[in-house]
Amino acid sequence: MNAARSVIVRTLVFALFFRATAAHGAQKLKDSDCLACHSDVTLTEDGNGKPVSVYVDQSQLKHSVHGSLLSCVDCHKDVKSLAHDTPPAKISCADCHSDAQENYAHSIHAQDGKPGRNAAATCTDCHGGAHAVLASNNTKSPVNRANIPATCGQCHGQKFLMESNGESTQPFIAYQQSVHGRAVESGKLKAAVCTDCHGAHQILPANQAQSPISKFNVPATCGKCHAEIARTFAASIHGQAIARGNEMAPVCTDCHGIHSIKQHTDPNAPTSAERLSRDVCARCHEGVRLSQEFGVPGNQVSSYFDSYHGLAVEGGSVVAANCSSCHGVHDILPSSDPRSTISSANLDATCGKCHKGVTRKFTLTRVHLQDGVRASDIDSIAVRWVRRIYVVLILLVIGAMFLHNAVIWRSKAMQIRTMQNPYMTWMTANQRWQHLVLLTSFVFLVITGFALKFPGSWFAHTLGMGEHLRGIIHRVAGVVLIGAGLYHIFYVAAVREGRKLLRDLAPVPKDAFDVWAAMRYYLGLGGEKPKFARFSYAEKAEYWALVWGTALMGLTGIMMWAKVWVGDLLARWWVDVATAIHYYEAILATLAIMVWHLYQVIFDPDVYPMNWTWWDGKMPVEQYRHEHALDKNALHDADSGAASPSAVEREGSD
Repeated sequence: MNAARSVIVRTLVFALFFRATAAHGAQKLKDSDCLACHSDVTLTEDGNGKPVSVYVDQSQLKHSVHGSLLSCVDCHKDVKSLAHDTPPAKISCADCHSDAQENYAHSIHAQDGKPGRNAAATCTDCHGGAHAVLASNNTKSPVNRANIPATCGQCHGQKFLMESNGESTQPFIAYQQSVHGRAVESGKLKAAVCTDCHGAHQILPANQAQSPISKFNVPATCGKCHAEIARTFAASIHGQAIARGNEMAPVCTDCHGIHSIKQHTDPNAPTSAERLSRDVCARCHEGVRLSQEFGVPGNQVSSYFDSYHGLAVEGGSVVAANCSSCHGVHDILPSSDPRSTISSANLDATCGKCHKGVTRKFTLTRVHLQDGVRASDIDSIAVRWVRRIYVVLILLVIGAMFLHNAVIWRSKAMQIRTMQNPYMTWMTANQRWQHLVLLTSFVFLVITGFALKFPGSWFAHTLGMGEHLRGIIHRVAGVVLIGAGLYHIFYVAAVREGRKLLRDLAPVPKDAFDVWAAMRYYLGLGGEKPKFARFSYAEKAEYWALVWGTALMGLTGIMMWAKVWVGDLLARWWVDVATAIHYYEAILATLAIMVWHLYQVIFDPDVYPMNWTWWDGKMPVEQYRHEHALDKNALHDADSGAASPSAVEREGSD
């Protein structure tokens, strides 16, 4: 049925084409001739079901920029007669727009259209359908200034399309949130749109010297809108360096950002008062690269943050001076330039903006005065000697105070301990040695581990060791900790006192009730103080947490040490997971020792100033009776002068 209908339609079309051709002969076809067929919504199909006739919306064509200037055959030049069995060739905009085509041919879009890349934007993608191209001043045109961000976003806002070409949608997203994007969205058409910075047809990547977004062209590009600022910048030390070809000098985008430019009053902007010094100026003026290459003083930002101004800004002040308060914004000049705000002749006015009444005498001293810097001016020499004197004074005075109090503390602690007779053995020598090895290795692991994570911390600097030595100490301490853990497994499995220790540390249902009873009692909510056997719930919890933490830290530490082997055996992400677990478990273990264990052995009023059991293994009988009243066997042995609860087991207990 469809085939028969197709034959009838084709016969009628060819009859019409033949008749029209005979009538018009060699005359140029008119639009009305073409639209006789191409204004029909129903597409004519060939024998394979493919369309051979294209629908043209006459209203779009009429209002397009081409509608009143060109006829159909001006673009479809290969159509010579109404009877054309083959579809017309693809039209070329270059026939009329040769300049635009030439520029486009060199653009990144034309390059993206090459083999191996997804098809990039063509003329119709930006200007609209072939029959509906509107003038740029038409508010409905895709290339109207108000619509350009959305037009570019049709591709640059598509995540999968951009990622397939190794690019990102982040520039487009950032522009939408920028001061420019928000201004255009609100109807302010003087704000910059994509084509203002990147160009229209000859869009080039930033690494090409001709590109308007090439580093050395950025000031001129921004200057198209910000002309006065561009002139000021060109005269500054930064602008002069760019003019000389110094690519290390900053341009507009280095300070303000590229697509994510925000108002300097926005606290999230890098140029805001709160973030300017650390996020913008520090990137160049804190390191040593400028010092090595151009003799620009380094450590300028750190010296600023050592001052009141820097400390106040870090504390949240929005009125304390930052870098731009003294050096200027776009008009930054060296102090040797008489026009500079930090020239000796202008410092009175610069400092006087905040400090009313300052005199020349006040401004003659150094501003970026950094502790320890060997400058020859009187300020630096005086501060350097003050530092030396006070370092020695602090060491002597505080050291003497520490020794004084340590002598008195030791004497009083020993007096208290001698008054607590009789004693019973609480920890055997074997157990004390295990504890000492565990304690020592743990301390070294904590210091050397966090020294890697926080290289600027006081304890990392105090050790004064390099990364190589730190790594060796950390690994040795880790091996010692693992070895102590393995020995402890043997101890509780093969040694008689170890097996009893493990049985006594085993959790029982009573422990849960003891937690509830203890909280009720110490909060004054009633009830009696709970009584414990050899180990309380707190001591059991600490022991099993230690077992778990040691096993976990040992396993993840070995995985990190043998990361290549683990990554090949399992997957690289296993090493990353092990690293995360190792770090956070280290924080958990360190804080648990400080908050839980140190309270039990030092800050608990019942044992203060210290529970000496870890040192000599002994505990006063009365203290044991107070803390472990339910351990009747051990108390009986102690009262009868026998042995300790940990050293000897009663007959038949094994």
